Amino acid sequence: MNQGTLGLVPERRVYTVSELTGQIRDILERTFRDVWVQGEVSNFRVSPYGHFYFTLKDAAAQLRCFCNKKDMKFYKFRPEDGLQVTLRGALSVYEPRGEYQLVVSYLEPAGYGALQVAFEQLKERLKKEGLFEAARKRPLPLLPRRIGLVTSPRGAAIADIIRILRRRHEGLHLQLYPVRVQGEGAAEEIVEAIEFFNRLAEKPDVLIVGRGGGSLEDLWAFNEEGVARAIAVSQIPVISAVGHETDFTIADFVADVRAPTPSAAAELVVARKDEFLSAIESLRQKLVDDIEYRILEARQRLTELLAHRGFRRLEAFLREQMQRADELHNRLGQVVRTRMSEARAALAVQATRLVAFDLRGLVRVERLHLADQHQRLLERTRNLLRAGRHQLEVLTGQLTSLSPLAILERGYAIVFDAQGRILKSAAAVKVGEEIRVRLHRGRLEAEVRKRETQD
Repeated sequence: MNQGTLGLVPERRVYTVSELTGQIRDILERTFRDVWVQGEVSNFRVSPYGHFYFTLKDAAAQLRCFCNKKDMKFYKFRPEDGLQVTLRGALSVYEPRGEYQLVVSYLEPAGYGALQVAFEQLKERLKKEGLFEAARKRPLPLLPRRIGLVTSPRGAAIADIIRILRRRHEGLHLQLYPVRVQGEGAAEEIVEAIEFFNRLAEKPDVLIVGRGGGSLEDLWAFNEEGVARAIAVSQIPVISAVGHETDFTIADFVADVRAPTPSAAAELVVARKDEFLSAIESLRQKLVDDIEYRILEARQRLTELLAHRGFRRLEAFLREQMQRADELHNRLGQVVRTRMSEARAALAVQATRLVAFDLRGLVRVERLHLADQHQRLLERTRNLLRAGRHQLEVLTGQLTSLSPLAILERGYAIVFDAQGRILKSAAAVKVGEEIRVRLHRGRLEAEVRKRETQD
């Protein structure tokens, strides 16, 4: 009997799981080898090997996606959950789990430039780290002697900077580290230049890092994270001078000073020579005027103090003590002369008595007695002189100790009221009144804030 006539079922084909999965993969890879897909990123994660895994979804479906680490150098931004993206890639199957996935070769934000997204992401991350804080930014030197330049040697920026610096101040030492300012490898060269200047034994006083204007793509080297971190750790103050006044880069936010243009950076880094010299002359004249005023004021105060009745009384007191010392000296001399006259008279009497006696032995005795009296008289005279000198020294010491200047030297002060009267009691002034204090060296003017009196 014919099997075809009988309508028998043909022999069935049985696949293994691997075979079927492999065929499905081949069909998908041939059919969808280059597709563009748009959706929202979710469940984004990075593997220990640096690969990206995430799910691309819309309102009705989802698609697993895989990004190889080697392709990430073409990405200008990092995917994150909730971000709408447009992907380019090929469909494939991950056979161990039997899941189909999109192997991504390119991605960009949907409706928003990739560079702009990367800019905002890095800006937000560095801001959270505190790299934009004003507290960490250093002031520029007032008059730098050495200026380091990190820019292209063939651009217009370097010519503008040199022209302005020469016009503003001669004698500056410029050090140029030539770098590429756009394209592949530009960011690495800029980082290397900043690190080079910081390694120098004799470092520049300030660095200017920048270039002329251009598109966001042209300026992108100054938005790289490596450049931002090199500027942040630089020991030398950095001026970022990238593009035109309306252009902003990550380097501008991290740098110590942002200049709107390279020309403006040159003007910021040094003051005009004539302006600088004018400022010095102004300060010099101000200092001279201040010194002359202080000398005039000191002379005026000295004149007032010399004319004050307190010092006149002091002068009179000193004159009186000097006169007393003279009187004591005169009195001492008079006493000495009187005692000498008395001694001579006594000697004459004794001599007359000796004439009345004719006995030689008695004469010898009397002479010895007179000699003894003469010696005693001389000794008494010396004692009187020593006592007089001692009294003179005591009076001189009292005169010195009573001098107001000596009292002031020991740490005391003389206090006068606003009318120049010496104050002896706190009750003599009121709260709020001005007083003057005379010290051993100098004087003070004060205002009474609190008053305490004692009976």
